[in-house]
Amino acid sequence: MNAIAIYPGSFDPVTNGHLDLIERGVRLFGHLIVAVARNIEKTTLFTTQERIELVREAVSRRTDVTVESFEGLLVDYARARGATVVMRGLRALSDFEYEYEMAMMNRRLHPDLETLFMMTSESNFFVSSRRVKEVMRFGGDVSTLVPPLVRSRLADKLGRST
Repeated sequence: MNAIAIYPGSFDPVTNGHLDLIERGVRLFGHLIVAVARNIEKTTLFTTQERIELVREAVSRRTDVTVESFEGLLVDYARARGATVVMRGLRALSDFEYEYEMAMMNRRLHPDLETLFMMTSESNFFVSSRRVKEVMRFGGDVSTLVPPLVRSRLADKLGRST
């Protein structure tokens, strides 16, 4: 497929679930742009630059993934990058309602931009950045949920030992 695809998100932090979707997206599109959102209304644990660095490190062996940041409307970013597909992951029915509304708004603003929903792999069904941070805050083991560098950086940020 020759479409330019974007996988947007906050990636605060990037998880093994995100990485699974990136791998699968690359298989579909040949190249994927991971777009780390800068959203001043959302409080994140990691800065935008830190999140970019963590994603880049996690996909460092791949030449078929570009990691960038964006702010503002996703449709404007997609136009600027020549993208025709937005890839989004779904874990549960509760994800679908929010993602569907967003996809319909994006379609209204940019009718040529398609949204592809990918179901999260069974092994990552319960993994979310929010849950990973929560588990780490309370001293739990997240080593099977995130790459080693992310685990280490989370421990540093949250004052925990790895």
